[in-house]
Amino acid sequence: MDLTDVSLALLSAVLHAGWNAAVKASRNPAQVMTAQMVLGAVLVVPALLWSGLPSLASCGWIAASTLMNVLTVSALLRAYELGGFGLVYPVVRSLAVLMVVPLAAVMTGEHLGTAGFLGILVISLALAVLAWDAAREEGITRAAMAWTLAAGIGTAAYIMCDAQGVRLSGSPWAYGFVVSITNAAAMAWRQRRAGSPWGQVSAHWMLALPIAIAAMGSYLLILWVWSHAPIAPAAALRDTSAIFAVLIAIFWLKEPFTRMRIAAVLLAAAAVPLLRFG
Repeated sequence: MDLTDVSLALLSAVLHAGWNAAVKASRNPAQVMTAQMVLGAVLVVPALLWSGLPSLASCGWIAASTLMNVLTVSALLRAYELGGFGLVYPVVRSLAVLMVVPLAAVMTGEHLGTAGFLGILVISLALAVLAWDAAREEGITRAAMAWTLAAGIGTAAYIMCDAQGVRLSGSPWAYGFVVSITNAAAMAWRQRRAGSPWGQVSAHWMLALPIAIAAMGSYLLILWVWSHAPIAPAAALRDTSAIFAVLIAIFWLKEPFTRMRIAAVLLAAAAVPLLRFG
């Protein structure tokens, strides 16, 4: 990965951490999630006039990504209800990192060098440290862990769908715009009992609009990286979003900077050069 890819993957991670934290902190996460996805779809419809549609070869991956995304979001929202953001988020991201490595090897023949493999292990360890620190304070039920595991598996699955699909699409922008629209439609269907999508947008648009912009930016950035860079290291860098979520909590929400959190941040920082040269 060159320096540009590393920088954009890390920027994607910052945006991802920010919008996930905002959704979790809202009074109605499921409706805010739906509203931001619908607004994101509305924002990208005009952009399709510029990008055009993705290649037909990517359509199967678009469908698979949409299915895995709505299942993952459903599991993630349920896990947030039962386990809390500080515990669930790093566990989901660490599971995804670890699972993408063998999946990328099987599906694309992508094999990491020693430095890259060590970088992914170090990031996974950093995320595990965060999860353990949160678990000591909050505890976790079996139900919460089950939903968290489901969300982690789903995250790894849609990462691989997107990484495969974007490489066949002819344009990461066209692919990202179309998937954003299909994801919004799937989420609106999932939330149909909560009211119409436009009703949910109307109720939450002031919060959902900046979240939608951040979510879209994060997604398009990592798609661009996946369109040409190795999948697993890029996914691992993006999953440092859990580390950025901790930093947001410390400096914005004034949460304590514990020794475990310091260790996690330092581990993640040490992994970046390994992934850059791995």
